[in-house]
Amino acid sequence: MKIDKKLIKELVSSLEENKLTELEYSEKDIKIKVVRNSTNESSKFQVLENKNEIKYEAKIVGTEIKSPIIGTAYLAPEPGGKKFVEVGKKIKKGDTVMIVEAMKTMNHVPSTKDGIIKEIIVEDGQPVEFGQTLVILD
Repeated sequence: MKIDKKLIKELVSSLEENKLTELEYSEKDIKIKVVRNSTNESSKFQVLENKNEIKYEAKIVGTEIKSPIIGTAYLAPEPGGKKFVEVGKKIKKGDTVMIVEAMKTMNHVPSTKDGIIKEIIVEDGQPVEFGQTLVILD
């Protein structure tokens, strides 16, 4: 079986654009599953082939800052206010990257280390789960 690298690249792009963790594609006897693994400080891509199944794993490069609780993520201290962080902004350990509101309590999420904001994964007002990646630092 020939691996269609162009199709895999399109699926990975769709996965990243839509901020999905998993995506499956099937056609006749071909099944492709694209999965994003969230591991810190890693940059490997892997394609596994097993009986017409292809699994593609993309590991996040950088340090993830994750939500400490379930709630609603806010990128600014108030509606219309200046955002805590922007992509490309240099931050220090302990700086607030966003707020996660739970039961009317505003919980500041601090940076776990010094770095530059590589990607902001969540949008303002988006519900988040415990352990969900909010920001990726370079």
